[in-house]
Amino acid sequence: MIDWSGGNDTGARPRKDAIWAGVSRGGQPQDPVYLRNRIAAEAWIADLIETELGTDRRVMIGFDFPFGYPAGFAEALTGAPDPLALWDWFEARIKDTGDANNRFDLAGELNLALGDGRGPFWANGLPKRDIPGLPRTKADYSNPFADKRQSEAQAKGAFTCWQMAGAGAVGSQVFMGLPVLSRLRSRFREKVSVWPFEPLTSQVAFVEIWPSLTVGAAPQGVIKDAWQVQEAARQISGLSGTALAEMLDVSAPEEGWIFGLGFEDRLRSAAPLRNDCFALPPGVHWTPVDEALKLLRARLSRVVAVETVGLGDALGRVVARDVIAKRANPPLPNTAVDGYGFAGGRGAGPHRLPLAAGRAAAGDAPGVVPDGQAIRILTGAALPQGVDTVVLQEDVRIDAGAVHFNGPIKAGSNTRKAGEDITQGEVTTGAGRRVTAADLALMAATGNAALDVYRPLRVGVISTGDEIVQPGDTAADGQIYDANRPMLLALIAQFGYHAVDLGHVGDDRAALRARLDGATGRVDAILTSGGASAGDEDHVSALLEEAGALSLWRIAVKPGRPLALGMWQGMPVFGLPGNPVAAMVCTLIFARPALAVMAGQEWTTPQGFNVPAAFEKRKKPGRREYLRARMRDGQVEVFASEGSGRISGLSWAEGLVELPDGAVHVRPGDPVRFIPYGSFGI
Repeated sequence: MIDWSGGNDTGARPRKDAIWAGVSRGGQPQDPVYLRNRIAAEAWIADLIETELGTDRRVMIGFDFPFGYPAGFAEALTGAPDPLALWDWFEARIKDTGDANNRFDLAGELNLALGDGRGPFWANGLPKRDIPGLPRTKADYSNPFADKRQSEAQAKGAFTCWQMAGAGAVGSQVFMGLPVLSRLRSRFREKVSVWPFEPLTSQVAFVEIWPSLTVGAAPQGVIKDAWQVQEAARQISGLSGTALAEMLDVSAPEEGWIFGLGFEDRLRSAAPLRNDCFALPPGVHWTPVDEALKLLRARLSRVVAVETVGLGDALGRVVARDVIAKRANPPLPNTAVDGYGFAGGRGAGPHRLPLAAGRAAAGDAPGVVPDGQAIRILTGAALPQGVDTVVLQEDVRIDAGAVHFNGPIKAGSNTRKAGEDITQGEVTTGAGRRVTAADLALMAATGNAALDVYRPLRVGVISTGDEIVQPGDTAADGQIYDANRPMLLALIAQFGYHAVDLGHVGDDRAALRARLDGATGRVDAILTSGGASAGDEDHVSALLEEAGALSLWRIAVKPGRPLALGMWQGMPVFGLPGNPVAAMVCTLIFARPALAVMAGQEWTTPQGFNVPAAFEKRKKPGRREYLRARMRDGQVEVFASEGSGRISGLSWAEGLVELPDGAVHVRPGDPVRFIPYGSFGI
């Protein structure tokens, strides 16, 4: 994947706004390649093609500039609507030394040849020289062609190819990129096919890309262009053959198309997480809680695929695509009460209306009520034609075939408008939301029988340590029962994921390695308890370090000690503390929101409430603290002991009190932040 540039040589030192290439071979991403100018880039691409032609691999080379122009432009220049002839046309006219080129002059010449010099190209990027026919702004601008191609009109944020300079301009990239593609295509002839203009029967495919379609912001300190091509290569290389074929099935014979447009979610989920996704910035040792959460939110992404399920199987699932109302609710104007319906309001005083024959009940097709008459109408019934107001049955008297009541009553009283709850075409349930019973009611009411959801995230749990024995077994002196594994499995189930029991492993590194290897393909993420620090028997962190994918996060939190975060064969591993109190707190605060993102859910921050304290506590600065707590009589009380070994406090508590990073002295009655367990989804 190649990020192109229309500018001049950018020098020997890697920098932004230059040409960058991201390569992935066999699913393995490589470091981005800096290319200082187009001459160097063309030579590098040619060498890459030569190398790959000597293998049995097929190659997709993506370029982040349009392969064509809006319909009509190619024919205006070449006499035929052939975009590849347009490539050759530009190749014959663009002059490029690396340090200088004639792109602005050619744009001006084209404007004069196609009209009066007011368009379609605009934005002269040479501040000291005016270009005949190339306006600096769009003042008095005229364009005989469409402003954007069809694909650009659908890609939110995509820029027009007519702009030659300024922020986001791609016009210069097209001018300076198409000649290079033309020469490469000519040099390798039958070895290269161009999508979507030619069948992809050759070993090498040229494809138009736009990394911003699916790649987010770069990590701090990383050049955006380098990051985006590396990530784009990683995403596309993770696609299955079936998915790739579906995305390439496009007909755009003149304008071209942006690869992946309309398949953004599938592209984002196709790539495995990066091995370095948990790496901390250089020089970072102790990490505040908020910074750790910010890093997790930025580094992780969804890892699960999409499937379609009926409403009966949707409870608790995460919505993959917005659910749209197929029908308004209510679908027709209807009555909110039992009573008598008629047209228009009535003023003060007594009123008498003759009763029309029949009645209107829920489920009846709307009839017609003659002008000046009323009809018996029951709650939920669609309003008949000629009815827009309903008077309560308790407020009327029936006598001699007429309804009597006293005004005033406003027009529209006691009725509901069609679509006043939700209109047809409106989003009922947004992507990223976990489906509730109330959501099911709304989707059903608006005509949806099925929806797209993400497959449940599979989370494995392993407990480690020779000191651990299973409940029911005989515990020797110095041994303890395994409290963490049942607790973590239950938490995962309460979060709405598929909990996979991977068992217990003693202090045996080879056995742990085999257990982790055996989990590959069975789970999407793993929680381990114990062995997450840096001691002799801390085998989780040792194995992750051997794999080159360990980050020991020293988070300034109590209870808790370093979290071992890493990747094992594409699976994120959360190495939790062995102490059950610390393991549960770290799961709720760190693993829970991280797993939510991996499951396709929105990042979730637990809802806390400021309530009066029923305790006194002095806290030193430096760490955020979480105290086991519960509400009683409008105040929050905390567990008598803060000791991490007091497991009974977890069961006693109904939530956590969060104390800030700085020093604090809490006195009875002071407001503190209480986070109920329910805010964590448990």
